[in-house]
Amino acid sequence: MSDAQRVAIHRDNPDGKVRVLFAHGAGAGLQSDFMQYFALGLALHDVDIVRFNFPYWQKFMDSGVRRPPNPMPQLEHCMQTVAAQFDDHKPLFVMGKSMGARVAFRIADSVGAKGAIGLGYPFHPLGKPDKLRLDDLHNHCAHNLILQGERDGFGKPAEVAEYSLPANVAVHWLAHGDHSFEPTKRSGVERREVWQTAIDRVCAFIAQNA
Repeated sequence: MSDAQRVAIHRDNPDGKVRVLFAHGAGAGLQSDFMQYFALGLALHDVDIVRFNFPYWQKFMDSGVRRPPNPMPQLEHCMQTVAAQFDDHKPLFVMGKSMGARVAFRIADSVGAKGAIGLGYPFHPLGKPDKLRLDDLHNHCAHNLILQGERDGFGKPAEVAEYSLPANVAVHWLAHGDHSFEPTKRSGVERREVWQTAIDRVCAFIAQNA
């Protein structure tokens, strides 16, 4: 990775038996509340979890100037490069939030991942339900998992039910959650309850497929 593409990497629980490489979404980097909560939650379950910034977000952190995400090939190259830094042969899963989920699914085969995990998969852009992003979901992992809030504007239950998803992709719906698994106040459910449900589901998936 060149100096122009050098990015911050944060690792929780390096002694974990299974590694999860965790990519952020388009609008928040590795230090967002969402990324930190999920990383620490998984670290408590014997997971060596690796977060990193994509190059465009690293430049924003360094300069304070917002930039659009890098083109997909650069995002893929960045995540592959982070994965290549480890050669200890731990079972590997790739996971991403929103945009990061697309990248994770796309690179899963090339990094030898046991499976890809999407947290809030952007099945289509907001307000553009006909512009589907299903091709990104195709990989050769035995099993992949998507966790999706029932109120997610990037793909709601009725929409996703109509899609022809790959046979190796399972979708688990989170009650009351939006794209970032935030519940409404009216639901009476706290965010941490939804987030913990998601973490538990990810841990179960890892345990079943590692």
